[in-house]
Amino acid sequence: MAESSFISAREIAAGVRSGEWTARQVVDEHLAAIDVGDGEIHAFLHVDVARARSAADAVDAKVAAGEDPGPLAGVPVALKDNLCTRGVPTTCASRILEGWIPPYDATVVARLAAAGAVAVGKTNLDEFAMGSSTENSAFGPTRNPVDTGRVPGGSSGGSAAAVAAGFSPLSFGSDTGGSIRQPAALCGVVGLKPTYGRVSRYGLIAFASSLDQIGPFARTVGDAALALEVIGGHDPMDATSTPERQPDYSAHLDDGVDDLRVGVVREILDMEGVDPEVAARTRAAAEALAAAGAKVEEVSIPAVTYGLSAYYLIAPAEASSNLARFDGVRYGLRVDAATTHEMMVATRTQGFGAEVKRRIMLGTYALSAGYYDAFYGQAQRVRTLITRDFATAYGKVDVLLSPTSPTTAFAFGDKTADPLTMYLNDVCTIPSNLAGDPAISVPFGSGSDDLPIGVQVMAPALAEVDLLRTARALEEAA
Repeated sequence: MAESSFISAREIAAGVRSGEWTARQVVDEHLAAIDVGDGEIHAFLHVDVARARSAADAVDAKVAAGEDPGPLAGVPVALKDNLCTRGVPTTCASRILEGWIPPYDATVVARLAAAGAVAVGKTNLDEFAMGSSTENSAFGPTRNPVDTGRVPGGSSGGSAAAVAAGFSPLSFGSDTGGSIRQPAALCGVVGLKPTYGRVSRYGLIAFASSLDQIGPFARTVGDAALALEVIGGHDPMDATSTPERQPDYSAHLDDGVDDLRVGVVREILDMEGVDPEVAARTRAAAEALAAAGAKVEEVSIPAVTYGLSAYYLIAPAEASSNLARFDGVRYGLRVDAATTHEMMVATRTQGFGAEVKRRIMLGTYALSAGYYDAFYGQAQRVRTLITRDFATAYGKVDVLLSPTSPTTAFAFGDKTADPLTMYLNDVCTIPSNLAGDPAISVPFGSGSDDLPIGVQVMAPALAEVDLLRTARALEEAA
C-alpha cells in the first residue's frame, strides 16, 4: 500500500472496509514507523506488536466475511498510559505502578476495539498526568517531533507526539487542566476535550475526578469528530456520565459558521505571559472566522483570571485523595519495612516523583482542618464564579476563541526549576475544565521560530457540534 503514516483515520478506515488495503498492512506500516522513529521521540512506554497484529488480523477476517468491522476499521491508535488496558502494563509513567497489568479495559479502550481500531501501544505522560511538558515521567521525557530539542507539552505529551510523528493517526489522552489541548498546540495537531461527562472516565486512573476528561488527538478536525462519535455516549459504569444522546458530529462539520456568534476572550488574550505572536495568530483566527461569515466580537469573562489559582487548590486536593490508594498494599510497588506504616511511607517515598509529592502535599494542606474553608472552599466558590461568567458570555455568543498555550514549545529544562512558571502554561486551558465545558485546539500557523501555534475554541456544555464546525472553519482557513 501507499505510505499511510500521514493518511487520515477516515481514509484508512474507508480503505480497509473497501479492501483497498488490509488492516495488517496499515498496522505493520505504523509499527515500522514507531520502530524507526520512536527511539528519538520516546512517545511510547509500551508497544505491543503481537497484540496489534492479532487485532488487525481480526479486522481483516471480518472484512473477508462481509461483516462491518466498525467506523475505525484497522486504524492504529495510541493510548495514554493512564487508560486501563487489560493484559497490558499501565503505569501512569510512575515507579509506583511499574509493571502493573490491569484485569479490565477502560470503557474508552473497549469502545475503540469494538469500532475496529487497533491499539499499537501506551504513550508517555507526566507522572499521574501532573505536568505540562512530559518531563515528569519516571521513564524519561518525550521529545517534540517538530523540534526534538523542545518539549511536546503535557501531560499527554506522548499521545500528541505519536500523532505529530506519524506513529498513529489517532491517539487518546486525558485533560484535567489542558493536558490534551496544550500538547496539541505545541505539536501542531488537533486536540479535543469534550464536555465533562460526554466520555466515560471508567478505567481512567484518576488525577482530579471532577476535572478529568478523556479525548482524542488527531491530524484533522474530521478525525477528532469521528473519534468522539466512537468513544462518547452514556456509560452506566461512570456515575458522572451524561445521559444525553450524542449527535452526529461528522454530519455537521461542513455547516459553516455564517450563523455563529464568536467571542474573543479579552482576559485570556491580554494575559501576562501570552506571547505577542500567539495573540496575533488568535486575532488572525478571529478575522478568518469573520471572513467565513461569523459575527465576531470581543467578550469579557472576568473570573478566568482566577482560574489558575483555583485549579491549583482543587486539583491537588482531589489528587491527594485519589492517590491515597497507592500504598503498597493492593497493587503496584511495595517496599518492605518493619511495620505497615513504615512500609507505606517507604513505598510512597520511593514510588512517587517530586511533582506528584508536591501536589499531594498541596492538596493535603488545602483539605486540612483549619484551612479547608480558606483554601479548598474558597477555590470552589471561585469555580462557581468562573462557571457563571462563562454562562453569561454564552448568553451573548455561541463559541469563544482564545490562545491555547501562552507560548510555542519551550526547550527542555527551561521551566523545571520553577513550578509556578511551569503551571502558567495551563492558564489559557484551565477555565474550561473548571466550567466542565468542551474545548478544542486547532493548529493555526506558526511563530517566527517556525514552531506551531494552536488556537482554542470553547463552547457551552454539550455544544460539540458548534465547537467542531467552528474548528473545521479554522482548519480550512489555516
